[in-house]
Amino acid sequence: PALTGPASYHPDLTPWYTADEISRCRGGSYDCVQDTLRIMESRFDPLAASCDHRALFALAYLRTTEEYERAAAEPGFFRDPALVNVEDVFFAAYYFKAYDDWAAGRTAAVPAAWRIAFTAAENRSVSGLGDLLLGMNAHITRDLPYVLVGLGLVGPDGQSRHADHLKVNVFLDRVIAPLLDEAAARFDPTINNVESPYGITYDAFMALIATWREIAWTNAVLLAAANTPLLRTVAQNTIELTSATLATTVRATFLYTPRLADTRDQYCATHNA
Repeated sequence: PALTGPASYHPDLTPWYTADEISRCRGGSYDCVQDTLRIMESRFDPLAASCDHRALFALAYLRTTEEYERAAAEPGFFRDPALVNVEDVFFAAYYFKAYDDWAAGRTAAVPAAWRIAFTAAENRSVSGLGDLLLGMNAHITRDLPYVLVGLGLVGPDGQSRHADHLKVNVFLDRVIAPLLDEAAARFDPTINNVESPYGITYDAFMALIATWREIAWTNAVLLAAANTPLLRTVAQNTIELTSATLATTVRATFLYTPRLADTRDQYCATHNA
């Protein structure tokens, strides 16, 4: 499918995908999901092996993309599966770019919500659930609106693509429980321990993610409707401020001590074989 949104919202895929892969991905090929998973696995594996606190979001993104691959193969699950396949690769590219800019020291190029997430992981200053939610907030409330606008909120037939946007929540709901269980088993046992101040129930987690995804859609609508440079600036500032404010709130909620960080890392070293 053709990309219908502003070209400025289409990230450059060449740093991560080959020319053949880009051709498949921009064409909406189902095979492109495997290309994206390969890149995600290559990033997650060393983070997991070293118990890097960025591993929590990397695990979540890997597992949700694996579940997306299964959902996309279900006949009739998405109204426009080819377009959602395109969304999958461009959405991942926003994460890859933020991660690579941070790793290379290009911090000015990293969006504020991602800077908060990466700093917290580097400083070991929040719980495992905090790291997970900081990454998900940055990717959903900051990155997703630009992806949605870049691909177009309305299809060529004039119908809104919001129905497919909501179907993502369906496959996310399938993966949340096993994802939190795996994250707790491998990295931080407090993640799904509701008796802990750093734990959460599956239903509460899913409700939060669904809310963030709807915020992303609302801000995408605002950006798509901005027909002057001033209005586009206002819409972009709204996206950046919303995501950074939520990141600040998450960070404050899940702050913990160096002693707890040490305990978490010891647990990971023992259980993340």
